[in-house]
Amino acid sequence: MTESGSPGGRLLEAVAGIADTLADGFEVAGFLRQLVDRCVEILDVDAASVLLPGEPGWPPLIVGTDERVRRLEMLQLRSGEGPCVTAFRTGTTVSVPRLARTGTRWPVFATAAAEARFTAIDAVPMRLRGDVIGALCLFHARGGPLPADRLRIARTIAGVATIGLLQQRSISRKETLAAQLQETLSSRVVVEQAKGFLAERLGVDVTTAFAILRRYARSRGVELGAVARSVIEGRQTPEELSG
Repeated sequence: MTESGSPGGRLLEAVAGIADTLADGFEVAGFLRQLVDRCVEILDVDAASVLLPGEPGWPPLIVGTDERVRRLEMLQLRSGEGPCVTAFRTGTTVSVPRLARTGTRWPVFATAAAEARFTAIDAVPMRLRGDVIGALCLFHARGGPLPADRLRIARTIAGVATIGLLQQRSISRKETLAAQLQETLSSRVVVEQAKGFLAERLGVDVTTAFAILRRYARSRGVELGAVARSVIEGRQTPEELSG
């Protein structure tokens, strides 16, 4: 049996805790807050953060256990330097046992980290195969980096979290696409109804009725569906559209 204080026990505890949040009502910021809190608790680090630089359509997101690490992550995003952005860009773990010695590599970050009284950091990429979405960053105020067994736990935590986040993004994209398709379908139905209504009221064929709708929409810079809806709802008369 695996003891709760052993590396295997801590790993099971971490994965179970993360899995509990991957349920109905999944909310990204809340999920990440729980994630970094559990990292501090299980991995015995002084602070933790998640940096998600974002992608087209997804804004950057930073979640940390305290304001110091949130400022450090924002600094890395702005300056483009530091272990966390390096882990994200390369897809590899970056362990820095002595941050004070990184002044030539990351001068801006090294100075800020020293002011925040952090001495070491481990930055673990959040990746699934070739897809890297961010980095899990573990900060130490009393030496470091993590021992090998705890670093493996950190990588597993990052991997499980990545799966959850990618799944949520996939669901969000599908929901957005479904909403767009539904809107397109509804608009087409309304346009067809308006064409038939105009054709009957103006005594023209549906092709001519559609041309009237389209000409009116273009001349006023209004969406075709919006003009059709105003006709169906009686807010505009066929005579107004036809001029």
